[in-house]
Amino acid sequence: MEKKRVVVLMGGPSPEFGASLKSGEAVLEALDPARYEARAVFVDREGSWEIPPEEVAKSADCAVIALHGSYGEDGTVQSLLERHGIPYTGSRTLPSALGMNKFLALQVFADHGIRIPRTLFVAQSEWKVREGVVAKTAAEYLGYPLIVKPNRSGSRIGVALVKNESELKDALAAVFHSANEALIQEFIKGREFTCGVFDYGWSESAFPLLPTEIVPQFPAPPALVMTPPKGLAEQEVKNIQKVALEVHKRTGASGCSRTDMVMDAKKAVYVLEINTVPGFSRMSLLVKAAEASGVAFPRLLDILIEGAEHHDRAHRARRTA
Repeated sequence: MEKKRVVVLMGGPSPEFGASLKSGEAVLEALDPARYEARAVFVDREGSWEIPPEEVAKSADCAVIALHGSYGEDGTVQSLLERHGIPYTGSRTLPSALGMNKFLALQVFADHGIRIPRTLFVAQSEWKVREGVVAKTAAEYLGYPLIVKPNRSGSRIGVALVKNESELKDALAAVFHSANEALIQEFIKGREFTCGVFDYGWSESAFPLLPTEIVPQFPAPPALVMTPPKGLAEQEVKNIQKVALEVHKRTGASGCSRTDMVMDAKKAVYVLEINTVPGFSRMSLLVKAAEASGVAFPRLLDILIEGAEHHDRAHRARRTA
């Protein structure tokens, strides 16, 4: 069997540069050498490729995206790969952009009956001129404690739990130090979960992994994690998986995704966000959940690459139709 030529994109102009390198290294290690001829392609902090995309297009059958945060998850690199005709893993350009914009994604979920926390969108320009109004609105509409986070970021970067107006102002100042958009959300007291979903490149093939429980440690990680969660009824596990599947499909995600959510005391599940390029390190939540679900890491990568091939075939068929 002829080996597939695979490049693993890692690095990138994002605060998650280091996490991306860990993901990329883990992917290279896990790819089956009997099936793939794999090599790394580094993208530096300015977005320059170690090997130009036009050269990659000549020598690669597929690109595995191990880039996190901006550039890697927001549709930028996806658009670049499409422009050069390089098949790639994961979600297409528009679903990637939607998933990275938490506020817009939440509105899509709400429109389809998926529970979300009450949320205020705050632009930096608005905060500068209407600080008092925004703070008052947050207190009256949402009530303390509150969650503050950047609107466009991966991981848990910039997330803060605030208990009063002074902490709210400090948290927003921290977000606006490196971002132009912030979210203020009601704090839903309950158990926090994340659940991964994989597919073979089309929506009907999607399947969920076992959920993972996350016990946040404020003001900073690391969080405690448990896969599978303890003390959950079978129906509760199925409901978490059902919500993750619905979010994956409503986003238009493909390949894989990981949805973060909270279950309140009444067992209602609220979606916090979707991550369309989850971490792929050996210690990542997605990889651990897959192993607990009986799917080995190398097999996960096979599925992602098969999905990339499906999208490439479908794209070529549309062009020749």
